[in-house]
Amino acid sequence: MSDPPDRPAPLDRAPPSARRAPPGLRAGPRMETIRVTAPDLRRRAALERTRSRLLVTAAGFCVLFLAVVIKLADATVLRPLQPHRPEHKIALPPPSKKDIEMGAVSRRATITDRNGQILAISLPTVDLFADPRQVIDAAADAHKLKAVLPDIDEDVVRARLSESTKQFVFLARRITPQQEVAVNNLGIPGLDFLPGEERHYPMGRVAAHVLGGVDIDEHGVAGVEKWFDKRLTTDPTSLRLSLDIRVQAVMREELAASMEEFKAVGAAGIMMDVNTGEVLAMVSLPDYETADLGRASEASRFNRAASGAYEPGSTFKLQTVGMALDDNVVHLWDKFDTIDHIHIGRFTITDFEPEHHNMEVPEIVARSSNIGASHIAMLVGAERQRAWLRKLGFFARSPIQLPESAAPLVQPAAAWKSATIMTVSFGNGIAVTPTQLVAGTAALVNGGVWRGATLLAGQPDTPVEGTRVEQPETSETMRKLMRIVVTQGTGKPVEIPGYLIGAKTGTSQKVGKGGYKLHANLSSVIAAFPMNAPRYIVYAMLDTPHADKTTFGYTTGGWTAGPAVKRIISRLGPMLGVMPYAPDELKQLDAQLSLPFAPPRPSGAPVAQRAPVIAAAKPTAAAETPPVLHASAKEPVLAPR
Repeated sequence: MSDPPDRPAPLDRAPPSARRAPPGLRAGPRMETIRVTAPDLRRRAALERTRSRLLVTAAGFCVLFLAVVIKLADATVLRPLQPHRPEHKIALPPPSKKDIEMGAVSRRATITDRNGQILAISLPTVDLFADPRQVIDAAADAHKLKAVLPDIDEDVVRARLSESTKQFVFLARRITPQQEVAVNNLGIPGLDFLPGEERHYPMGRVAAHVLGGVDIDEHGVAGVEKWFDKRLTTDPTSLRLSLDIRVQAVMREELAASMEEFKAVGAAGIMMDVNTGEVLAMVSLPDYETADLGRASEASRFNRAASGAYEPGSTFKLQTVGMALDDNVVHLWDKFDTIDHIHIGRFTITDFEPEHHNMEVPEIVARSSNIGASHIAMLVGAERQRAWLRKLGFFARSPIQLPESAAPLVQPAAAWKSATIMTVSFGNGIAVTPTQLVAGTAALVNGGVWRGATLLAGQPDTPVEGTRVEQPETSETMRKLMRIVVTQGTGKPVEIPGYLIGAKTGTSQKVGKGGYKLHANLSSVIAAFPMNAPRYIVYAMLDTPHADKTTFGYTTGGWTAGPAVKRIISRLGPMLGVMPYAPDELKQLDAQLSLPFAPPRPSGAPVAQRAPVIAAAKPTAAAETPPVLHASAKEPVLAPR
């Protein structure tokens, strides 16, 4: 059988492999044509529409999310929302006329030291109050509040919430921000918060007696807070004090150390600029937390530096000698009988450690002779003595800006007889505050100008007006006399290498009920530096110190208060720009300030008129009652021994 003849395949049916590419073209894969049906097109269109809708929806959610984020940031960070307020408006009591006049409705101004260090500042706080008319369950609400405010009295709060006739009752004062949130979260109806402020004292108790304190309503009740109360509540600018908180802290630290060392019941200290009257430090111990004045004890609240009027003791001999020299009643070379005791009435004036020889004025001051001071005062007389003390501020209250500043205790003119003249000459028979004593002594060494002590900072390099009370020549002599007390007298414990310190020691008996207390002294030292050009004066006093082995059994000013003054000046001198002198310069300057114990009498110089002899007298009926202040003073022996 033969094969069938070949039949050519139809052109449109030829297999792909049989297709030939046109001549000159490179052979490659065939492009296939895909047929898309109508249902496919409809499905694709639906998918496109769905994708567009999803994109629009996602964009909408993004915009919404961004808006929520912005709103949250605005509500919590940029402009925080206030805690929820009750829908019912609570009428707060309007401020009283007194509150408006006192400025209680405005923020209290800040108090700073002379260098801008904040001493007192008011910070925002809130008080919790309620409208009892909206309270549903007073007992339950009080119990809930006790859980978040542990310091409140639950019974008191329950009673206040039960006063349904009232629309405003305080529940808690000055709560913390955390407590505010906790109370707000309780959701108790009728509660709300009243914005307020709280006084803070960053330095604690360091300047407590100067600052004083405020009450619960931010009204000053003591110290400069009370003195400047109206100014602090009406003038928003800071009140700049003369205090240097660094100086204040050092003085407080050293006085506290001496108080502990000698087991004293109290201490006081002042540092003042002799040329302006600005008080750089004022310390009284014991003290208190300034923010907690209301809980302080009476002894802690008492400001010994401004409120305590004490017999100044032998520190007052500087005034006696100053008035006598300034009036040319005596001269440095005049010699006085310091051997024989002085008898007046039923009292005898003696020296703590008699030297058994007559003394010139420099030795009377250096050895602190009561007998010598009495003779000098008798030459001055009552009229001139009173006039001098009056112009140096000892007959009036100190002008310092403290409401607690005490008035001096001074005998009336009619009673200012011989006994008073003599006892006042060595610091008995008169009581003054340490602030008065410091201002009066500053006038003796600053060239003879009295300036009242002030707690307000002055303008730098601006002269402060004062009252001329002493000739410049007398002031120069007084600086030399104070220097000799340190180099050769009872003030040796105050001497500091490299410094020119001048001082006077003082010791007086404490006055109690019915007279003087036995074995209870007020021991003090007042010093100035540098004596060639005085800038600062330092006062330190210990109340009832007890002797130890370092004082050789003495409780006098030189032995107890002297070391404290030495440490204070040693630490504060460099801080205030008063550096120790080089040895050669110190020797030269010290030579200019030196005085011999017995200065030679210049040729032709006048001789001082002798005071009348006070003979022993029989006590009269009037003298049987002891005077409030009698002649009794003690001074330390020459140190060291």
